[in-house]
Amino acid sequence: MPRSFLILLAAILAGCAKHESGSELVIRIGSVAPLTGPQSHLGKDNDNGVRLAASELNASNLVIGGKKARIEILSEDDQADPRTATIVAQKFVDEGVNGVIGDLNSGTSIPASKIYSDAGIPQISPSATAIAYTSQGFATAFRVITNDRQQGEALAKFAVDDLKAKSIAVIDDRTAYGQGLADEFVKDARALGANIVDREYTNDHATDFTAILTSIKGKHPDLIFYGGMDAQSGPMMRQLRNLGSQSLFLGADGSKSPEFIRLAGQSAEGAYASSPGMPVDKMPGGPEFMKKFEAKYGKIQIYSPYSYDATMVMVEAMKKAGSAEPSKYLPWLSKVEWNGVTGPISFDAKGDIKRSTVTLYRVANGAWKAIN
Repeated sequence: MPRSFLILLAAILAGCAKHESGSELVIRIGSVAPLTGPQSHLGKDNDNGVRLAASELNASNLVIGGKKARIEILSEDDQADPRTATIVAQKFVDEGVNGVIGDLNSGTSIPASKIYSDAGIPQISPSATAIAYTSQGFATAFRVITNDRQQGEALAKFAVDDLKAKSIAVIDDRTAYGQGLADEFVKDARALGANIVDREYTNDHATDFTAILTSIKGKHPDLIFYGGMDAQSGPMMRQLRNLGSQSLFLGADGSKSPEFIRLAGQSAEGAYASSPGMPVDKMPGGPEFMKKFEAKYGKIQIYSPYSYDATMVMVEAMKKAGSAEPSKYLPWLSKVEWNGVTGPISFDAKGDIKRSTVTLYRVANGAWKAIN
């Protein structure tokens, strides 16, 4: 038998056996988020949610298709960069992972989703809210969090009806998440009668917003809305108050974190932001999750309850299918019903969560407080 054939056969057999360990089925789940850089606190929060779910599943005598199973988590850093996200996605495909939890950002989830779709590997994002993520027609793309259409509408209604803002300035970071959410907000705010007096842009690496804010201050808006993450909105809030502007500040889920308050300092007081879902202490499994998570990993940032639930839902579909093979459990993801930490989880035809909630918060005495 030719040596080249033996080498090829050995490689094929190794690939087939790489998910087996004796009589134990090894399920490899990829976890991808920014683990370095200005969003690393959010990325590690997501990754830790996945790891907590895996540790509990492994301790539960997990059985898939009549075989004892063990979950291994493969964590990768996409650096919140779309190109890096596609490299990570291809790496996961090459490694033959059974599924992926991620990405954190919409701007990384969207390009990566094409690669997972081509390979037939299910991807559940715990935090990508851009409408485009699930509107591409990929059967492998799911999310366990409210999308930007729902959140943008809630934010606009809150700004106009509750905060009585008639003139609004809008800033976004030009990412799929930030710009997409700002676009939805502007559309709905205008429909409700608000006047958008300025529309400005920055990027997700900027830290100095003085020029933008000075220009906006001259137009005296009742409210400034920002679409983007806390690494920018925190310093933005501080610089806004340093300029003497008293305009109300409204962000979304990317701003509703402890890090925003740390970066903004005393200027954080009175800031508003939304977050998909209910406050953690009001979630069906929130208090218990908070106790377990914070004892092991420290303070929850934003999305770890959702990454925990995403992992649980993925494995539940495997259990229903009796298999961890992507092609066999993927159809079950579309019809899974799971009572998660964050609430009941099931998906519509696009992969969006069917039941969605948005909560509004305000910073008071150095902490985010739910108000609506």
